[in-house]
Amino acid sequence: MKLNTLIVAGICAGAFLVSCSPNTAKENQLKFTHTSLVDGDAFQFFKLVGAKVVYEKDYAAHVETIATSSEVRQLAAKVKEVYGELVPALDSLATQYQVDFPVKDSETFVAVQQDATNGAHVHEADSGSTQAAAGHGHAFSDASYVQHVQHESAIIKEQFQRLTRNTNRGLRDFAVANEEKVAELFKLAGGKEDAHAHH
Repeated sequence: MKLNTLIVAGICAGAFLVSCSPNTAKENQLKFTHTSLVDGDAFQFFKLVGAKVVYEKDYAAHVETIATSSEVRQLAAKVKEVYGELVPALDSLATQYQVDFPVKDSETFVAVQQDATNGAHVHEADSGSTQAAAGHGHAFSDASYVQHVQHESAIIKEQFQRLTRNTNRGLRDFAVANEEKVAELFKLAGGKEDAHAHH
């Protein structure tokens, strides 16, 4: 009888020690608490940039079809190209660091048409989407789109610059590799670099 008790006690102790391993604890923490492997700044990057690049890519594809100026169509094509390349890269990076991508409740692009008869907006996509084109429901113009790209790319550029100083080397390398692409969009949209900005 004592031998059986020792065997059972040994099995229980072994199971207890295995369940206390750092790897098991880490897996359980990620599985049950939905925590990520990034700090607050990096999570903010994924939240903000992840939502914006998906939205801006879809918006640029729409602008390519409705813009009257060839320069604006070229800008929209460049926006679509740059952000289109960033989406899968961000998705892979987010998966690696246990971050939902795109972050829940991010805005979705919805194309809006101007009804010629009464001036009302007609949604081309389903009503489950949350964001209208042309500046939150305002009438589209080439100039407003250029200003929109300048504003949004400035925000994204700032987030990339912040990520270049992150303590996580993988995130830092990703930011350094892609920061110039977003800065180029900012310049194409007429953005001016701040002479006093420090990197």
